[in-house]
Amino acid sequence: MIRNTTASWGSLARAFHWVLGITIIGMLAYGWWMNHFPARADKFFYRSIHADIGYLVLLLTVLRLLWRGVNPTPAPLADMPAWQRIAARVNHGALYAVTILVAILGWAHSGSRDQDYSSFFGLFHVPQITSPDKAAADAFEHRHIFFAYVLLGLIVLHLAAVAFHHFVNRDRVAARMIGGAGEVDGAR
Repeated sequence: MIRNTTASWGSLARAFHWVLGITIIGMLAYGWWMNHFPARADKFFYRSIHADIGYLVLLLTVLRLLWRGVNPTPAPLADMPAWQRIAARVNHGALYAVTILVAILGWAHSGSRDQDYSSFFGLFHVPQITSPDKAAADAFEHRHIFFAYVLLGLIVLHLAAVAFHHFVNRDRVAARMIGGAGEVDGAR
């Protein structure tokens, strides 16, 4: 089933979730590594790969939101407390918003550098949204890194909630994103 139902996430929503989740976590780790290795001649190459994948993350996040907008979302479990429903909605909204913000700040950083990261894997050039400006490049880079840490915090909260639902509540919230048993609304 490609489309979502009120009881379960469809295969396309699941694919977006897992591909973006793994890619974003990989990008956070790669970005940290990239900013902590000693200066070297091929630093531009590593930053360019990071930018290329960042453009993909932005595109896939927008496509994911569009897909989510034209599909029903699974209803919360019937016995889920109101505060958990609110917390889940706020965390998911913040995950989308901060993911887009981090990607756009990275894109702005790219264009504000003298040597930008506009070449997309050498295939074509991504239009830049800023012009070269050293002070702006530094500001965009600092904000990009700051909000990447905010995104990491939101991911940790998300994973903690998944663990809580799976191991403490023993409900089917996590199972609906994995697939398989327990996809009926309200199943425990």
